[in-house]
Amino acid sequence: MEFKELDDFLGTHFIYTYDNGWEYEWYAKNDHTVDYRIHGGMVAGRWVKDQEANIVKLTDGVFKVTWTEPTGTDVALDFMPNENIMHGTIFFPKWVQDHPSITVCFQNEHLDLMRESREKYETYPKYLVPEFAKITYMKKAGQNNEEVIAEAPYVGMTDDIRAGKYFDSDYKRRKA
Repeated sequence: MEFKELDDFLGTHFIYTYDNGWEYEWYAKNDHTVDYRIHGGMVAGRWVKDQEANIVKLTDGVFKVTWTEPTGTDVALDFMPNENIMHGTIFFPKWVQDHPSITVCFQNEHLDLMRESREKYETYPKYLVPEFAKITYMKKAGQNNEEVIAEAPYVGMTDDIRAGKYFDSDYKRRKA
């Protein structure tokens, strides 16, 4: 799979592990939306669908994705899929660093709690996490595929995905 244009990037499903050991699963759902699950790190177990994002091509094969979450967390990701690497910078508000368990949920069903917590607890100083990551999985899932990120993360899920046990040949979840 060779990446050059934004259309090459959109619809791609990634798993990557940051140098600090945190593992994330991320899907470029379309030109303005991302879905993701967090499998390792201080907010492991968190998952999100339909996060509005700014997604651009910086140069051939290099893509930047940025967004602000309802938690107040800001995210900037630079993907270089042809080199199997990416760089992410996460700007966690102080409250997420102090109370990460509040965010470990399916965020879409708890938006009011995210906003309430953002207002209730301290925001500054931000906890900055700038890390390179190794991309350990990438496959074309097609744009707007609701099957890609459709359930909570579980232990071993990323291994199942990488081993071809999670999705069928049409990129639909295999049923247990």
